[in-house]
Amino acid sequence: MNNTSYMNLKTRVQKQQKKKIRKIRVYHSFLTIVLFLCVIQVGYSALLNLAKIVVYQAKISKAQDLKTEAENRNKYLKSEIQNFSSMHKVESIARNNLKMAAKDEVLIIINQPQIVEDEEKTKENNFLAFFENFASKFNRDISSEKITD
Repeated sequence: MNNTSYMNLKTRVQKQQKKKIRKIRVYHSFLTIVLFLCVIQVGYSALLNLAKIVVYQAKISKAQDLKTEAENRNKYLKSEIQNFSSMHKVESIARNNLKMAAKDEVLIIINQPQIVEDEEKTKENNFLAFFENFASKFNRDISSEKITD
């Protein structure tokens, strides 16, 4: 009897140990899945934030370029206002900008070709447009999730 009770005890202990091992494996598998989902979420957030940073940097650079152009135009217009004070300047503006000619003069107009954009600026604009498009897709996804929640 001792031998059989010992064998029963041994099998019960082994079954309990197997149950504990299974529980631990299931627990570890569950934690692994949760950790994997967290890593995916962090990666998704990082990618979204990177796209937003690129878009905002592009907007900042465009705004700075517009500001610089506006300041230059403002300086030019201020100098033009000062030039209007003399009659000679008004006459030169009428000839150059309004294409007017004085009596007994022949007007000759020479067309100048427009400046073509650099290839690098085009590549940069394409790169920025890609990230703007990429970020707008994420923003639409996020806004639609907020509406449905």
